[in-house]
Amino acid sequence: MMRGIEADSSVQTVYQAKSEGYDRSEIQKMTREGKIECETCKNRKYQDGSDEMVSFKAPSHISPQASATAVMSHEQEHVSNAYAKAEKNGGEVIQASVRIKTASCPECGRTYVSGGETTTQIKYNEENPYAKGFKIADSASVPGKSMDLGV
Repeated sequence: MMRGIEADSSVQTVYQAKSEGYDRSEIQKMTREGKIECETCKNRKYQDGSDEMVSFKAPSHISPQASATAVMSHEQEHVSNAYAKAEKNGGEVIQASVRIKTASCPECGRTYVSGGETTTQIKYNEENPYAKGFKIADSASVPGKSMDLGV
């Protein structure tokens, strides 16, 4: 059923709009324009699952409009932590990448940033006493292993 895009005053949520017979494109437009509210988007929470001290350790709401900025900022905290850890422990960040994930709301169809993933690699220098210890231990068992004494 095609109606005018203006929602009547009794329609305030996506669920109500669906009940009144609005089609998906009308509902999406009304949601984007802020004329009706999507319960799924309103109740969506973000939470970090890592063991690092970063934002979003407790479930928090982010609006779909602010999700890209908030998630990217959060993932940048992980990158900054990697650089701090490398500097503190005599290492060097050799790779840092952030992957941003998107999804579509099943209720209103709005696309939003649903989360992110940061991957970092740190290379520690040869002065690390643990690395030195392994090299010394390995060198004692390595000499002569591949020597050919055949004449």
